[in-house]
Amino acid sequence: MRALLSNLDRRTFNLIAAREWPGAQRVLPRLTRSANHGLLWMGIAAGGAALGGRPARRAALRGVASLAVASATVNTLGKRSVRRARPLLDSVPVIRRLSHQPFTSSFPSGHAASAVAFATGVAFENKWWGLALAPVAASVAFSRVYTGVHYPGDVLAGALLGAGAAFAVRGFAPTRAQLAPPARPRAEAPALPGGRGLVVVANQGSGARTSTRPDRSDEVHGVLPEAEVVMSDGPDGQPLEKVLEAAAERARERGGALGVLGGDGTVNAAAGVAARYGLPLAVLPGGTLNHFAYDLGVETVAAAARAVETGEAVAVDLARFRTEPHKQGQNFLNTFSVGVYPELVRIRERWAGRIGAWPAGVLAAWEVLRSAEPLSVLINGRQREVWLLFVGNCQYRGLGFAPVRRHDLADGVLDVRVVHGGRLARTRLLAAALMGTPRSSPVLGEARLRRLRIGGLPDGATVAFDGEVANVRGELTLEKDLEALTVYRLLPDWQGRARIAS
Repeated sequence: MRALLSNLDRRTFNLIAAREWPGAQRVLPRLTRSANHGLLWMGIAAGGAALGGRPARRAALRGVASLAVASATVNTLGKRSVRRARPLLDSVPVIRRLSHQPFTSSFPSGHAASAVAFATGVAFENKWWGLALAPVAASVAFSRVYTGVHYPGDVLAGALLGAGAAFAVRGFAPTRAQLAPPARPRAEAPALPGGRGLVVVANQGSGARTSTRPDRSDEVHGVLPEAEVVMSDGPDGQPLEKVLEAAAERARERGGALGVLGGDGTVNAAAGVAARYGLPLAVLPGGTLNHFAYDLGVETVAAAARAVETGEAVAVDLARFRTEPHKQGQNFLNTFSVGVYPELVRIRERWAGRIGAWPAGVLAAWEVLRSAEPLSVLINGRQREVWLLFVGNCQYRGLGFAPVRRHDLADGVLDVRVVHGGRLARTRLLAAALMGTPRSSPVLGEARLRRLRIGGLPDGATVAFDGEVANVRGELTLEKDLEALTVYRLLPDWQGRARIAS
């Protein structure tokens, strides 16, 4: 069998070498050289990450990680396990041959492995981007046979190894689609075809916008042509709360829903109004970070529009902090913090896109901890010296002192994390960050609670919540309002089909 397969491989190689391929002579040799050392794929990844926003950065990172695993496997195991001579070039036209012939084992093809690994990794994040890269990856793989440096079997083995590497990376680091917040508890919300009955408050000041970008109303009407759009310029115009109240009144009269286009601070304000009026909320991501929308699984305005039109929605928890029991307090959808946590996150977010999440977390820890001073507070009645106190609405995943995202927005808990003060606390926490094990540091405390009391704060102490800041007085009580808000979100395919059928 081995001799038969080897003979078939050589015959196929000779057939490809003897045939004329229109246009290939000018393209394929250059293409195969551009893919040396993964430079072609690194360039595509860098361009996509720079121009395509957060989804493109995730796809680029997954593609590069898959490529790295495939390349390491080929060079450490593949080529050392099977020693196969390169094809003889007698049947390959001289004009096709590479000026510098490789001298390593022919089996398997590293170029094919890298190409397929990168394209498959990208496809796991976005199937359309993966399909767009598939012809390029296939051309790179074929170019190795065309230029005479690999047998077809080498290329096929490399391609299979590359696909396997992408699957292995996905096994260790699941995609957002795999880890999307569970579509439960499902909630009832009206289906609004074309956005009829939806009143959207668009914050023109949210996000990094320029005069060359389209108006916010055009963004909404492009996907929901029958929705009403109300512009809000924040502090320079009518107060956002007043605009949201008026929009909620009109939405309730029409039996529709309240929508919001903006960042986390704008969404926070809209969530409180929607909950008071008993209206479902449509979150159209339009800010800089859009943490709530992304954790919800809504990454684009188009995705939010599809959920609105089909009436697919889930219930999520609202968290609240207040100074007195009889006061309504202030809601937060994402995070609440006291101390230096806001500064830590700001530094991490600024550098994460350039150097990666882990190095950015280490840099943020160093920058903040070297200049921070502990704060004396009462946590559930116990005196503590802390540098920072973080409270998340539902459990976060990621580095212990720099949580990344949530996988469930209705788990009923407050995610409490404290960085304690004390002897050598800075040194121990930074060492834990460097080793990538902050959860094991005795300086870091974690708990999952239903209710939290924070006292001993100085008058006028600053707290941060959902990208906003406020000054508070007296003891704070943080608690949850379970499944208090209905939010439009696309359900998994099988649940969505069942809902539509019913």
